[in-house]
Amino acid sequence: MTPKGEESTGASLDDRITGASLDDRITGALVGAAVGDALGGPVEGYSPDQILERHGGRVHGVVGPWNGDAWRTARPIAPYHKGDGHVTDDTLMTHALVRVYDRVRDHLDAYAVADHLVPDLMTNPRWIPELEAETIPLHRIFLAEKWLAARLHYGHVDPREAGVGNIVNCGAAMYMAPVGLVNAANPRAAYAEALDVAGAHQSSYGREAAGVFAAAVAAATAPGATPDSVVGTCLSLAKDGTREAIEKVCEAAAHHTDFESALVPLRDAIAPYDTVGPDYRSPSLGARRPSRLHAIEELPVALGMLLVADGDYRHAVLGSVNYGRDCDSIATMAGAIAGALGSPVPEDWSKRVAEASRLDLWEPPRSLAAVTREIFTRDKERRRAHEESFGHLGGPSCSG
Repeated sequence: MTPKGEESTGASLDDRITGASLDDRITGALVGAAVGDALGGPVEGYSPDQILERHGGRVHGVVGPWNGDAWRTARPIAPYHKGDGHVTDDTLMTHALVRVYDRVRDHLDAYAVADHLVPDLMTNPRWIPELEAETIPLHRIFLAEKWLAARLHYGHVDPREAGVGNIVNCGAAMYMAPVGLVNAANPRAAYAEALDVAGAHQSSYGREAAGVFAAAVAAATAPGATPDSVVGTCLSLAKDGTREAIEKVCEAAAHHTDFESALVPLRDAIAPYDTVGPDYRSPSLGARRPSRLHAIEELPVALGMLLVADGDYRHAVLGSVNYGRDCDSIATMAGAIAGALGSPVPEDWSKRVAEASRLDLWEPPRSLAAVTREIFTRDKERRRAHEESFGHLGGPSCSG
């Protein structure tokens, strides 16, 4: 497979997708991410075969907890009600980042994480679906995200360097969709901003994945974007093992049009780059350590499923969910990109997830759309000021 380059937009998925507005794409991405997250949560950590056996077939929508009524005690380290339409920490972090944009109303950096994101996680109680309680989000987020509080709030580490030393996983990448949306149709800017923001949280290929995922979402918002053009953009920006992993997984995906046949080939393609190893519940000795040779598993597989589905939201998300392993994050990413492309999120899924999670899934998109327009106006003013100054230095004349 030879994906189209960054400049190529290719043919539209259909007329409805081509005509999708900025608001449509922001809503599709954020609602799509949350729904993918909720569908993947109850089967996270298991293999496709285990999922098949547990559910008597593939998962095709919202399902209950893996351990039924024993969800609270079956895994004491994670006493969470995953399933029944509950979103996980992927969505909690995504919505928290939207709130930071709503407060700052401009581009973000690592200092915004320290000054706004961490205090929000530590001081503002919210309904946490998996805990079935109102409490601060810090009590639900995973250890790799609690790192933010330990390093930035308690350790007073330079925000630009705080991610160094954390486990290298998808923790920063999983909530970077808002960065891509604020930089809609400008993937290079999304990549740079996400790398800065993620520096407070991750290093190595975890930070790189955050930048590439944001770029993928930004690329997907461009009119006429296709799964191939999104992948082409990712390949034009990604570095080291992340780039190689995306290339190999997407090459494998090009031979499939249904997720069932793609499950094993996509896992085989990512395996050389994945440090966790074949048993997701028992990571290998080299798991989640910094490396220029490796990549997180979630983003390449999400992009692969996007190709297999030809951008169709339902197909891409169900493929991601039934892949297993860290499938809530895979489905979050696939759902965000497919939604940004304009592929509609099934209404029955989004309504059920919103009701079960007690969340207004449509308020964060409304908020972010308004902020995105403000930031674009401010960017235009800054660009014109730069052009005028550069023109006075004898450079090319200002644009109109």
